[in-house]
Amino acid sequence: MLFLQKHTRPYALLSMALGILWCAAPPVMAERFFYRHEAGDKYRVLSTVKEDVYINRRLSHRSEILNRIAVEVRAVQNGQGTHSAVFQTAERGMAPAGAEGGGFQWGREYDSVFDRDSRGHITIDKSYFMPVVRNVPVFPDRDLKPGDTWSEDGYEMHDFRSGFGIPEPYRIPFTASYEFLGNREWRGVSYPAFSVTYRIVAEPEPAPGRIYPTRIIGASGQVVYWNPDMGQAAAYEEHFRMIFELSDGATIEYRGSAQAELIETEKMDKPTLAQDIMEDLAETGIDDVSVRESDEGIVLSLDNIRFYPDSDEMLPGEREKLDKIAAILLRYKERDILVGGHTALAGTAASRKELSLERATSVAEYLIGKSVRPADRVMVRGYGADRPVADNRTEEGRSRNRRVEITILEN
Repeated sequence: MLFLQKHTRPYALLSMALGILWCAAPPVMAERFFYRHEAGDKYRVLSTVKEDVYINRRLSHRSEILNRIAVEVRAVQNGQGTHSAVFQTAERGMAPAGAEGGGFQWGREYDSVFDRDSRGHITIDKSYFMPVVRNVPVFPDRDLKPGDTWSEDGYEMHDFRSGFGIPEPYRIPFTASYEFLGNREWRGVSYPAFSVTYRIVAEPEPAPGRIYPTRIIGASGQVVYWNPDMGQAAAYEEHFRMIFELSDGATIEYRGSAQAELIETEKMDKPTLAQDIMEDLAETGIDDVSVRESDEGIVLSLDNIRFYPDSDEMLPGEREKLDKIAAILLRYKERDILVGGHTALAGTAASRKELSLERATSVAEYLIGKSVRPADRVMVRGYGADRPVADNRTEEGRSRNRRVEITILEN
């Protein structure tokens, strides 16, 4: 669908009810679906997936996956648009009912370039892993009325590198069945809607020396809400089930639901926003927080934020600093945030990564607890010592490298 990626762990994927009036029904209007492309168009898609994971038919865990996709139409020729896209994934364990979960832990980032024609066919180099679902939707070249059906071939591409040692994106073909449902409502707005259903069956080639999937079976059922003025999906909902039978006799099953929508956010004026935040910081009296622009948005770097040694517990006084930062972040609450942890060059790479993630998570959870953002709008990432800003050979440099950065994202 749009750009659904169920998740990126190695083995993962990742009706118009015609109103009956008194003794008369409204006229049925035909609809022709097609993509519109204009060079320079930019848009973002946000999708969330909630899934239960079963191992050998027993529930293993529940998780929630957040996918953020930024797309730009580079050029258009003969109705076909060349798209450049960045796919970012993050995941968290699902909290018990009624509880607020923590922020999403950063997963992977994928770049992709592809062409799409007005009917929805995608042309893409085989080296790209994203989007996962391709040639969905594809529209017939005719007007449709509610109840009309059609079918088109599509396929899914999966990243099996880490889990199964399959180096190339793994292709699973299917035939999708469509039905025009008429108008349906999404978040208070009525859109022409259609359903998409398909089943998949695949038997991957053996991965020598590794456990690999011998059989993959699954099914997807989706409802897409189409914006004819924009010429693309405004949103969609999906229920899916995917079963992996492995060469060691084990089975892994994913059952879940997903939804995605086009996010319309005012373009960020980064220089003005950065200047406003620097003025806000000056008024609060915080002198060890710096501000800079980045590709993703505006970064607030909490230089030398203090924790107990080898711990994610902040020292006394640091929460007071975060309270002041929280007040600033609340002024820009329409935008999501990324909390990134950084360490000095000490210990092993794995321990640095883990500690930086734990400290970023500690800050993120504090901000969530202060209602700066709901948990599903906070992403967390641990960088370890991979991005130093000072010389690790000096105590002063190491102190500067031990930092937490909060990025106000351009969504």
